[in-house]
Amino acid sequence: MNIRLLALIALMLMLAGCAAKPQGPETVRQALFGLGERAAEQLASASPLPKPHADLVVLLATPEVDPALGITSESLMESLTRALLGLEAGPQVLDWRSAIAGDAGGNQWRLDSRLTASGPRLTLSDRELLPYRLTLNLRRPGQDASHWQSHIDGALDASAL
Repeated sequence: MNIRLLALIALMLMLAGCAAKPQGPETVRQALFGLGERAAEQLASASPLPKPHADLVVLLATPEVDPALGITSESLMESLTRALLGLEAGPQVLDWRSAIAGDAGGNQWRLDSRLTASGPRLTLSDRELLPYRLTLNLRRPGQDASHWQSHIDGALDASAL
């Protein structure tokens, strides 16, 4: 009985040691995954959007990305697209281009986004963090006026970029 108890304690200590190691994101996709989800959740709760969201078409414009962050606009676009499509009963998502600007249906909304560095790199003992601000701007296609705007502040793990 004592051997089983010792083996169980040893196993628990090993698992606790594994869980205690900080696990940062290993790829750009993982690093941006949480950011995309937060953006999609904020957009889903945006007041100007009619419900149900399944009837909406979000025209996702190519994001503006600060080169100091080392992220491509394509990577952020993928993250935002995946997160929006992952919403339960979420909207349809299309890649917006100026060539498709024209008479928009009543169910279409354009989402512009801008990711900027909001401060210098933060050096920790095991990694560097890049503070950011993601600005989301929702408007009707063909209009300049914003119907909703939101900001998400955080930091990305530089080792994943």
